[in-house]
Amino acid sequence: MRRADLASPTAGLDEAGALLAAWVADARLPSATIEVGDARGVSGRLSIGAPDLAVYDLASLTKVLATGLVAMRLVAAQRLDLDTPVHRWLPAWQLADRADVRVRDLLVHASGLPAHLPLYASASGADAIVQASADAPLACAPRSASIYSDLGFIVLGRVLEHIGAATLDVQTTAVLSPVTDDPPAFGPVAPERAVQPTGRTAWRDPVPAGHVHDDNAAAMGGVAGHAGLFGTVHGVGRIAQTLLQGLQGMDTALAPSWLVRAFARRSPVPGSSRALAWDTALPSSSCGTRFTPHAIGHTGFTGTSIWIDPALDLYVVLLTNRVAGTATLADIAQLRRAVHDHIAAARTGQTRA
Repeated sequence: MRRADLASPTAGLDEAGALLAAWVADARLPSATIEVGDARGVSGRLSIGAPDLAVYDLASLTKVLATGLVAMRLVAAQRLDLDTPVHRWLPAWQLADRADVRVRDLLVHASGLPAHLPLYASASGADAIVQASADAPLACAPRSASIYSDLGFIVLGRVLEHIGAATLDVQTTAVLSPVTDDPPAFGPVAPERAVQPTGRTAWRDPVPAGHVHDDNAAAMGGVAGHAGLFGTVHGVGRIAQTLLQGLQGMDTALAPSWLVRAFARRSPVPGSSRALAWDTALPSSSCGTRFTPHAIGHTGFTGTSIWIDPALDLYVVLLTNRVAGTATLADIAQLRRAVHDHIAAARTGQTRA
């Protein structure tokens, strides 16, 4: 599909906004903000129930916007070989059943580590949580399957700190600051920045304003490879636009185009849709049914998502704090698909069923 065949990225935004407004009105979401754009810049933005530049807990968008981009920058600087064994950089990675796990395996969620464990219940502090993650019993043999794993990214975050000789928050700021004047950053966030509340967890009731919702990240002090990043739709949108440029062949402040494309390539792990940190589009994905197979994206537990489609020349950033509303995980999955279908269907001139 040629760019000339595509409608403005703002097409469908009114319909998506009306849907979001209805969800805010019935308290399923306390607030929501959405930005759409193309490789040239922002095309449209809507905020409902919150200021335009409200700050949201980005949750697992941390995996792609912090940990994944720091890894990409270290590869570009020739400081990181993705096929290096994890144990070279992390002494805590000692058990024989994972001796051959590579940094690449952590990035594509194929280390064999389980998805999640309540490590905060028995460990406190970043060092203890990393050690507990590294020691967790494997759920499957490495590279035999893809298990989306918070624990894997907790380990990966510490590996990148060793390689980059700086903490993950410092490295993230160095990577993102050249791209946007409003870079996402790890908390805590000052409440006067219109930070959106995230309700309660099993461990904390309520979660203090501006503090990370994820309990394992909180037990690590708020800086972790899997969660902890806060940001605005403007800051996240500028990163999405830059990545879209990279996917379309442009070298950017983030990385050369070949490297952005390499991180977007789906892994060969059986049954996996995962690329390096990113997810890729399937008909069942949170981007709905209209994005192309070239799209990459990610979601966050708090109600956030980012999707980037170089074939449609389109990015969509959706930020909500559904954990402070009544929306369930199933609800937000339904909402994301509907929102993206409205925008992508209008973008391609199709009628949404």
